[in-house]
Amino acid sequence: MARDHETDVLVLGCGAAGLTLALHLTGHARVTVLAKGALPEANTWYAQGGISAVLDRSDSFDSHLDDTLNAGAGLCDPAVVRHTVEHGPESIAWLESLGVAFTREPAEPDAPYHLTREGGHAHRRVIHADDATGQAVGTALLEHAHAEPAIELLDHRIAIDLIVDEAGGRRCVGAYVLDRRRGVVETFRARAVVLATGGASKVYLYSSNSDAATGDGIAMAWRAGCRVANLEFMQFHPTCLYHPRAKSALISEAVRGEGGRLLLPDGTRFMPAFDERAELAPRDVVARAIDHEMKRLGADCVYLDISHRGAEFVRRHFPNIHARCLDFGIDMTREPIPVVPAAHYTCGGVMTDLAGHTDLNGLYAIGETACTGLHGANRMASNSLLECLVFAREAAADITGRLEALAPPASLPPWDESRVTDSDEEVVVAHNWDELRRFMWDYVGIVRSNKRLERARHRIDLLASEIEEYYGNFRVSNDLIELRNLALVADLIIRCASGRRESRGLHFTIDYPRGEGRGQDTVLVPGPLPLRPSPSAAGAARP
Repeated sequence: MARDHETDVLVLGCGAAGLTLALHLTGHARVTVLAKGALPEANTWYAQGGISAVLDRSDSFDSHLDDTLNAGAGLCDPAVVRHTVEHGPESIAWLESLGVAFTREPAEPDAPYHLTREGGHAHRRVIHADDATGQAVGTALLEHAHAEPAIELLDHRIAIDLIVDEAGGRRCVGAYVLDRRRGVVETFRARAVVLATGGASKVYLYSSNSDAATGDGIAMAWRAGCRVANLEFMQFHPTCLYHPRAKSALISEAVRGEGGRLLLPDGTRFMPAFDERAELAPRDVVARAIDHEMKRLGADCVYLDISHRGAEFVRRHFPNIHARCLDFGIDMTREPIPVVPAAHYTCGGVMTDLAGHTDLNGLYAIGETACTGLHGANRMASNSLLECLVFAREAAADITGRLEALAPPASLPPWDESRVTDSDEEVVVAHNWDELRRFMWDYVGIVRSNKRLERARHRIDLLASEIEEYYGNFRVSNDLIELRNLALVADLIIRCASGRRESRGLHFTIDYPRGEGRGQDTVLVPGPLPLRPSPSAAGAARP
């Protein structure tokens, strides 16, 4: 039987952003954090490289600011960037207070941090825990969250939709959530709801992300009436391991930061011909260069070689990547690694301010789900975990100050599925999932054109109609919820990309190969929204 849960703050997502916010609310509110799968499965655990922060005397906030603005290609908000970089050092200190052991050189407690350099950075400012920073950070956050009595952690829950109270002004008061283990829909009531669900890279055929990155928060916020922005800027990581059995095997940018060279199949180095920064150019430049060379040669992949640094250096700096490659019979201490680009990071998202506010009262968005103004047209390497830490703390402080004014919501209508049935055609979901990701990869990938976007527009219109019909007639499942969200986010990406008549940052189109002046954000505004349906409405009362 379904349950009705009540809490002060409902957090959808258990990565760095969601857990950081929950910990900063300790002592101020009861917090319920929902994980879509097992608790340690968010994208945070996949982050290898590190966290960018000004920690060296030769570095400066101004330099970090300038590098981020340059990578963002004219669309970053300078005030947001400065606020974020200036809170970097204290964010690192907070993580250390939780027990995160960052790598030092030499490996002694009082030795200086080992800072690496990644694409777009003028200095070594990426602090890391070997080559598994996300795992170290996520593990520490999760351990502390488990130890807090006021934080409830629930796994295998996927949110279906937000619940909006229309009385006295629109306010988010909870969410309908599918308990994936029991197959029942539960109602969660809350004074404030926080979207920390990550990005939408699984909308593409090839992705470095966890299976959870299906754009759920972006889709739910849009359906609830929130604006989204800059979704055309989907970042493709240049170097994912190319192997038929390697799923989401990322080869960190730090490998290039420590001297790794990109090579063609014949062993020729090619990046210096594309950018004076060569392998240390921003990710969009490197990904397009690899894409160009693969298409020019008809090659399945290119190669990343760091064997010239020596076996001891490679094993010491990249123990996990080295072990992962060995699993597939590749010894990176002696041979180059076959690599291809893959969808990696969603730079756009739900529009927010510095405190994480969305357009809907009571609803916050943080982390990759949000569009804060930090990344602009291209996220600079290792700024993402920093964004999670800084904005989670700001949102927690804002919630703490407003909580008393947010009255607990009244009882909410339960999820009604009296007029839907169990599906006898699950193959429809699997087929549509596959078709969606394939045409997004082919038509809305690293290089775009008007014709490709028109084809994608036609495909998504047909697919979205079929998915909504299916959703209205059958009981929800995890795959159906994710497919519905991916289809909506794909539609929003196509709309954003079609509206940008220039090439800028991560959006490159052969029809408009140049940028146009300073550039503007692409903002999509939902149309007029009907009132939330009555729970007795036909086809299930699904907001």
